[in-house]
Amino acid sequence: MNYSEITPYIQQLSALSDSSNHIVPEMYAQHDVKRGLRDLNGNGVVAGLTEVSRIKAKDKDPDGNEIPCEGQLYYRGIDVRNIVQGFLDDDRPGFEETVYLLLFSKLPSKDELARFREQLSAYRSLPPSFVRDMILKAPGKDMMNILSRSVLALYAYDENPDDISTANILRQCLQLIAQFPLLSVYGYQSFQHYHQNSSLFIHYPKKELSTAENLLYILREDGKYTPLEAKLLDLALVLHAEHGGGNNSTFTTHVVTSSGTDTYSAISAALGSLKGPRHGGANIKVMQMFDDMKATIDTNDKNAVREHLVKLLDKQAFDKAGLIYGMGHAVYSLSDPRADILRTYAKKLSEEKGMEEEFALYEMVEKMAPEIIAEKRKMYKGVSANVDFYSGMVYKMLGLPYELFTPIFAVARIAGWSAHRMEEIQNAGKIIRPAYINVKQECGYTPLEKRGTL
Repeated sequence: MNYSEITPYIQQLSALSDSSNHIVPEMYAQHDVKRGLRDLNGNGVVAGLTEVSRIKAKDKDPDGNEIPCEGQLYYRGIDVRNIVQGFLDDDRPGFEETVYLLLFSKLPSKDELARFREQLSAYRSLPPSFVRDMILKAPGKDMMNILSRSVLALYAYDENPDDISTANILRQCLQLIAQFPLLSVYGYQSFQHYHQNSSLFIHYPKKELSTAENLLYILREDGKYTPLEAKLLDLALVLHAEHGGGNNSTFTTHVVTSSGTDTYSAISAALGSLKGPRHGGANIKVMQMFDDMKATIDTNDKNAVREHLVKLLDKQAFDKAGLIYGMGHAVYSLSDPRADILRTYAKKLSEEKGMEEEFALYEMVEKMAPEIIAEKRKMYKGVSANVDFYSGMVYKMLGLPYELFTPIFAVARIAGWSAHRMEEIQNAGKIIRPAYINVKQECGYTPLEKRGTL
């Protein structure tokens, strides 16, 4: 049997499924249901409380009316700009410090940070034969699926997988935080070897290196990287580590955790959410959009770039989805602080890599796109570049393959997922159970012999 084949019978059943769905958008307004947990203005419906992080995109004027403001992001109450400035001023990695802050709601002292880094380093390994048996013997073509499968497989190697005490969950989360770079890169190398006919090499991590440094070391055949490359990848990990708690994958973590399930199942569910192109795959779309643009028009011609952006919105270019990828955000309007920070350092890396011309194109599109979107679309709030707009370019300049873009997002975001999982376990006690309104009319039962056929 060809398990991938869509047979004529399956096509028939698919048509039956399509015809059986009679829910239309107007019904949501009729029943006052916030579709996707958002109101008509795109604002998220409050579904919980958190201390982990906060997003600020609005202020209030003297009359109490909400007005857009420059975007701000806080980790445990601390502005992420100040966190970034702190470790950059000290010329040291910041991701491990950020993980500590998100998990324990305090910045570590010098000694606490050193001990925490030692613990992560000790966990930065996989069980004996795991790489051979779980990754190399079952190579896949999708890195996020390999990562999710590997996380679920680690359940079998844990002698105490179902204990949901704080200490045990913390132990599991720290191990997964340390292991995610290995699972991601080894999964990619397996894919390259078995599906792309590339030579296979496996580097083991070095204890003295940071998360970002180790990721670059084990990914590259020669294990080499520049200080600026490591600094920029570390910065990207910090900026992707957490985002307000209301995003899809973090909400998934809360929902699944509330059922009382194990850490591996909860994190695997979050990975399934992040894999979706509406969530974690957006920076890949940005890169593909720019690749298509460079292949289609003269990107040094501002008028040609402007016309192309109009065609994107008119569904006449690239994937004809009507989107300029990397522009706009569900919460931010005037600016995304993560994009602002990445832009500065992406420019520095573009100079090191000799890619100033490409960076100039990004800046041109970032300036033009909000104006064009405002002209073409009815907007409830402002539009600005989001973090995906520059993160994809950063990853490209670092020589990271497209297949690893979303897994690297996961390498960072598991810090936030872990903090939210522990928060849900410690403060909830009830399963999250949303309500749905059934809009199907009651109907009678028809005996089998009197029913029609497809």
